[in-house]
Amino acid sequence: MTDAPYVPPKVWTWNKENGGQFASINRPIAGPTHDKELPVGKHPFQLYSLATPNGVKVTVMLEELLALGYKGAEYDAWLIKIGNGDQFGSGFVDINPNSKIPALMDRSGPEPIRIFESASILFYLAEKFGAFLPKEIKARTEAMSWLFWQMGSAPYLGGGFGHFYAYAPFKIEYAIDRFAMEVKRQLDVLDRRLADNEYLAGKEYTIADMAVWPWYGALAKGLVYGAGEFLSVQDYKNVQRWTDQIAQRPAVKRGRMVNRVSGDPASQLHERHDASDFETKTQDKVEAAT
Repeated sequence: MTDAPYVPPKVWTWNKENGGQFASINRPIAGPTHDKELPVGKHPFQLYSLATPNGVKVTVMLEELLALGYKGAEYDAWLIKIGNGDQFGSGFVDINPNSKIPALMDRSGPEPIRIFESASILFYLAEKFGAFLPKEIKARTEAMSWLFWQMGSAPYLGGGFGHFYAYAPFKIEYAIDRFAMEVKRQLDVLDRRLADNEYLAGKEYTIADMAVWPWYGALAKGLVYGAGEFLSVQDYKNVQRWTDQIAQRPAVKRGRMVNRVSGDPASQLHERHDASDFETKTQDKVEAAT
């Protein structure tokens, strides 16, 4: 890094050495980098994912559906290691041409249906099972508004604040200040909404909460980017209340474990193929058996 101001060239070119922690998997083109078929298990749904906030949304939804007794929501969860570039394999790109997790295949019908983008997956599952999305038009619209709020807001948190605060190869005051301001504004938006509402859509727990919680709930507890103190997350009392309330749900606890590869080994279930896996195949038990 030099003190000379950056002047953009007339035509941008790709510098592979730039990009910080994720430089090895970032590229300006789409499509597969290698041929690799995806495994297929026995259940109606085949999920290919990693327990990032976007991945957690879907595993929480599937576990919530199973908790309500929807046996048709049984699923196999296969681990996609994005740091290794698994998302650029030909089989994954066939499901999600955008090469982002999560990606889901519904094999319950005569022809498999692919679903990509986390909000689309949540909405698809809610529609298919008639759960976690209100039928009354006002509450349903409120839930959908917050779902899309999350999809539009999270890039400022992850790709903006998170990148420049935690992952960029050097600290840029302007970028960190710009995105910290926006993230705190978003937390204030949530805090004001939750001051008078138990959940984002009102009294009912919905896919909106499932979408927002893995991002902003984790942020509120200082679990992402090591930025809790920096952002004074304790000041957002209503977000804290909502975060804690959702975290206590048994299905949420299970959903957070699926495809997780970091943290306490007892909280990691790298792949999920049966409900019993939570008791027998967490990483602490796998490691003890080897």
